[in-house]
Amino acid sequence: MKKPLPVGVDNFEKIIADGYYYVDKTLYIKELLDLKGEANLFTRPRRFGKTLNLSMLRYFFEDTGDTVRNEASRKLFDGLQIMEAGEAYTSQMGRYPVINLTLKSAKQGDYETACYMMRECIASEFERHKYVIERERTKLSESEWEKFRKIAGLQGEDKEYANALRFLSQCLYKVTGKKSVILIDEYDVPLENAYYSGFYEKMANLIRSLFESALKTNEFLHFAVITGCLRISKESIFTGLNHLNIISVLDKNYSEHFGFTEEEVRQMMSYYGHEKRFEDMKKWYDGYAFGDTDIYNPWSVIKFMYDLNADKNAYPRSYWINTSSNIIVKDLIGRADQETRGQIEALLDGKTLEFQVHEEITYGDLNENGESLWNFLLFTGYLTKAEEKFREDAVFLKVRIPNTEIKTVYKNTILSWFRESVKKQNFHDLYQAMEDGDCMKIEQILGEQLLSTISFYDSAENFYHGFLAGVLSQSNKYLVKSNRETGNGRYDLTVKSPSLRGGAFVVEIKVSNGIDRLETDADIAVKQIQERGYMEELRTEGYRRITCYGIAFYRKDCAVRLGNE
Repeated sequence: MKKPLPVGVDNFEKIIADGYYYVDKTLYIKELLDLKGEANLFTRPRRFGKTLNLSMLRYFFEDTGDTVRNEASRKLFDGLQIMEAGEAYTSQMGRYPVINLTLKSAKQGDYETACYMMRECIASEFERHKYVIERERTKLSESEWEKFRKIAGLQGEDKEYANALRFLSQCLYKVTGKKSVILIDEYDVPLENAYYSGFYEKMANLIRSLFESALKTNEFLHFAVITGCLRISKESIFTGLNHLNIISVLDKNYSEHFGFTEEEVRQMMSYYGHEKRFEDMKKWYDGYAFGDTDIYNPWSVIKFMYDLNADKNAYPRSYWINTSSNIIVKDLIGRADQETRGQIEALLDGKTLEFQVHEEITYGDLNENGESLWNFLLFTGYLTKAEEKFREDAVFLKVRIPNTEIKTVYKNTILSWFRESVKKQNFHDLYQAMEDGDCMKIEQILGEQLLSTISFYDSAENFYHGFLAGVLSQSNKYLVKSNRETGNGRYDLTVKSPSLRGGAFVVEIKVSNGIDRLETDADIAVKQIQERGYMEELRTEGYRRITCYGIAFYRKDCAVRLGNE
């Protein structure tokens, strides 16, 4: 029996103890100890192993106050790379109190609920340490013990929760004589949600207070690791934390510890016997550049491997798109002007985009300029570095879409936006032009729509088919049928009146390889309809007024040709 894949399992103890397949990232501990950062912020895209790595740190460093539990934690690392790193590193096992907090649950629709969930997470962490504190409670003053109990029981005041992490580290120091390791996971999740839900400033103030007390001049702190997708403006969240070490996707340090390297992916595929599907894996889920390291999306790799274990011929899919709302891409596309549309189209066409890097940003910057939005897309995994330059005292990047999976995120979001956009428009003039056989008018209307949408040309035929079907489907007077969707290899589209006395149209689509081919290809499309008898199905149904149109597209231009029954 092969080891099960850890789909959705981000607890280190569970992965090791229950025998899941584990990609060894324990040398992350070595690098953390070597570089000796007191407060470290790691920004990586979602689902790239941040939570699992923090869980690993907890089980490595934590002194639980219980000899048996400490020994059980130590055994989790048997056979892993950190155990071969030497005594300087293994001697750090089980030596410190660890305060472990995740802010994921504070992603709520209103501030009051988000604030309550954050207090509940803090209270839960107090409760987790109650065994150690209560055993040596005489080392605390009566007021400290009472305050501890109130916070653990969700009875504390708001200001006490804002200072809670520092207070807990103080209590732990008093009873153990050891400084704490503080781990904070997904710190920016409640901030992103608060921005789109309208209470960003309140949430930012709360998290700022929490961080200031825990990380700024906290004499009871050994070191801290914080994770998130974005570096949310040093001035607004990390006020005064001059010692904060930010490690983003652009840094060369720690570059291989979040996500999978190609060697790790090949080893996994070999273990499960799926080496023949490596090219699919690489095309769909590789392509990220963290520092100078080539990285695969770990969530999608595991999900594809899971599907391959069930069916060796399984198709790759967009797994990552289902792990969040992709609201940043929706925002980009929804507000895109003509210049931005062109930039998105260039990226979808495999080209690069250059902009200046701004690592200190806020969600409010999304509405300020396009450059901030491109930075958001870079740090959240929708773009990746292709080339880095330094000029005029600033860092400039050329970026690209990482892989096929992320390209489908853009495409699906564009198509969804387009469908919503065309629903708001009246295409009466287009249907009238089709009834009148006015090819020039049809060209004009379709051309205007092409200019206002975002096109992708690497799968141009599918794009134009979806584009035309979307436009023609807006009339209550006509029914649109796509034979491409049924896969029977016949005409592209039919547009017909529910009444047999009404009109019916057959539409064949061609994609030209140059602007000068448009008219010729439109004529070929009409000829194909006539020669292959595409109108026969409509004639058999009883329609008597049947018109055929050949439409050829090249990027933002089209040509329309008419052919009668």
